[in-house]
Amino acid sequence: MRLSLQASGKARQLDVPRLRKNFADIAAHGDEVALFFYSDLFIRHPELRDLFPVSMAAQRGHLLDALGRIVACVDRTGELGGFLEGLGRDHRKFGVAGEHYPMVGESLVATLEFFSGDRWSAELAADWRAAFSVVARVMAGAAAADEGRGLPAFWRGVVGACERRGPDVAVLQVRPEPALEFVAGQSVAVCSPRRPRLWRYYSIANAPRPDGSVEFHVRLVDGGQVSGVLTDGQVAGEELWLGPPAGALRLDGSDREVVMVAGSTGLAPLKALCEQLAADQGPGGRRRVRLFFSARTGDELYDLPALEKMAAEHPWLTITPTVTADPRYAGERGPLAEVVARGGDWAGAEAYLAGPSLMVEAVAARLTAAGTPRERIHIEDFGWSEP
Repeated sequence: MRLSLQASGKARQLDVPRLRKNFADIAAHGDEVALFFYSDLFIRHPELRDLFPVSMAAQRGHLLDALGRIVACVDRTGELGGFLEGLGRDHRKFGVAGEHYPMVGESLVATLEFFSGDRWSAELAADWRAAFSVVARVMAGAAAADEGRGLPAFWRGVVGACERRGPDVAVLQVRPEPALEFVAGQSVAVCSPRRPRLWRYYSIANAPRPDGSVEFHVRLVDGGQVSGVLTDGQVAGEELWLGPPAGALRLDGSDREVVMVAGSTGLAPLKALCEQLAADQGPGGRRRVRLFFSARTGDELYDLPALEKMAAEHPWLTITPTVTADPRYAGERGPLAEVVARGGDWAGAEAYLAGPSLMVEAVAARLTAAGTPRERIHIEDFGWSEP
């Protein structure tokens, strides 16, 4: 299969299978690829080092993830275009400018050549240069468009409240300035001035509000520098920086029944979707929603009171809390995929899943096996997120 690309004013046929095979061979080298790339980039252009955090561990993982997604979607131009435009907008918050893209491309090609060894060829070099030319053009164009609309590179917001919900979860209320335009289900990158240049993605846990405030559910990650700040109980009143909204998880336009499956703080985007449905159809809405909310123990079902209140006000919403490691819990217990499977027939439903990757994969597999069409299973995808 070949994809026609327009690069440097000349049409070029990109050999997609050859590109994918080359990337698979290179990706097998793992973290060494990103280590080489950033070393090469900073040696050639030391002035770029200040755009990145002191610790590059998470950033190195992002590089291969992004390249993998670009290669996977290179023959699906609609999907790839949206992803690249989002990357371009998002990179404004790092201070990336149009003149930086050729520098990155130079080091990227050098890295690919090094790890390809004797499999490198003039044809491969031309393929990668043509592909990166398009990537750079789309990303830079999206960034320039946002700048032209007067949108900031990032939003400044003050934490109005920080409520601890158990030992490792905090719920934050933040009001960004200027107002942040987003769609229920989207996420934003968050940075604390206490940890400059370290950005971590969090889902917005509410539909748009009249006062412009946004809610985040933050779970403390072992060793997490950003989550450590956001859950330390001292963040109320502090400034946070928020990147542009990202992500494609949003309500479909049908009237089909909905099943939502949330693990831990994966609840956040699904709660936002429930709020959006409540705003759209009110208490007497006909579209029914079943939300499964799972945690290890009953004490870790941190937002259950708010969910139960919403369900009491909206009869179309049913909440099913479940735990995976609490034999004393009186409600549903066991692996979430099994609880969802025995909870109903979801073959005709729209499914929305968010939470730990293994949980999401298990639930998606069970739903697919039970007859839910794969195109009706919507999964949160942070993109550039912390491990």
